[in-house]
Amino acid sequence: MQTELLRGDQSRSPKERLRPERSRTDCPILLSQRLVMRAPHEDDIDALAHLANNANIANMVARMPHPYTVADAADFVRRTRAGAIGKCVYAITKADNGAFLGCCGIEPHEDGRTVELGYWLGEPYWNQGYVTEAAHALIDMVFRTRDVEQIDARCRVMNIPSRRVIQKCGFQFQATGMVQSLSVGGMVPVEWYRLDRKTWVSLKSWGGMR
Repeated sequence: MQTELLRGDQSRSPKERLRPERSRTDCPILLSQRLVMRAPHEDDIDALAHLANNANIANMVARMPHPYTVADAADFVRRTRAGAIGKCVYAITKADNGAFLGCCGIEPHEDGRTVELGYWLGEPYWNQGYVTEAAHALIDMVFRTRDVEQIDARCRVMNIPSRRVIQKCGFQFQATGMVQSLSVGGMVPVEWYRLDRKTWVSLKSWGGMR
């Protein structure tokens, strides 16, 4: 596995090989009360494959295949190292023991003013506030370090827990729509939410983002 990653790196030009390092400096390690959020790496592959191979997760996100194999996990880690998945992708891990819980990240829109927030968490860790905690840390990083005006988030209409996370982070409902789901194999209805910088500043000053 490591040989494959090295071979892929050596096939790129010296200029291209520097790009992942530069992108990682734009995606600092994030710390919260219970979590450490950092770049995915090879040691995460087994846990990633185990947790992501779950239809209850795959059916709620747009681009996760099901079944999800070790090869899928290895490819995911390889592509994040190459900067091929969004702008920042984080492994969500427990601060006390380093356990891998899931992933979150942001992806820039073409307008240059908006990024999209995405996340998933392994089912054993649901309903413990980890996603909300991770989302708060990521949102704070975005507005403090990037020249963007707003963050978008989407969830399936039927995904009540994800909607609660989005609302707890201060996002406001915008519209409904349809997106392609890889695991479902077709279009699914979603709700679209947005958090703008002004609202984020107000919530932080009011202590409303906890």
